[in-house]
Amino acid sequence: MRTRTGSEPVTARSPLRMRFWLSLWGVFWTGAGTVVFALAGRPWWALACAVLLLIVVTDLVVILRHFRQGPRFQPGRDVGPYPPGHGPNVILTEDRERERDLIRQRRNRTGMGGGRRRS
Repeated sequence: MRTRTGSEPVTARSPLRMRFWLSLWGVFWTGAGTVVFALAGRPWWALACAVLLLIVVTDLVVILRHFRQGPRFQPGRDVGPYPPGHGPNVILTEDRERERDLIRQRRNRTGMGGGRRRS
């Protein structure tokens, strides 16, 4: 299992809602196909649609399980959630700010302020 690095996008969205609706669409069409092919005397096509129906229903169950787990679900005990304002990205941001401050201080000391002065 992959551990979180903290570099995941902050605004990432899950495609669960789209998968849910596509699964319902698939349940409808594979169920209808199974019935129609069974009534038309095409058992192999009915069997193929029934197998697809089983796959789509399984995917729908997984999607509903993910819905119930909620948006803050973490995959394991060793993978903790990063509350807002914490995690590796915050450390990188603080280091970058510290580095920028040091560069500004050096420029101000050497007279290479680069134009506009800040007070």
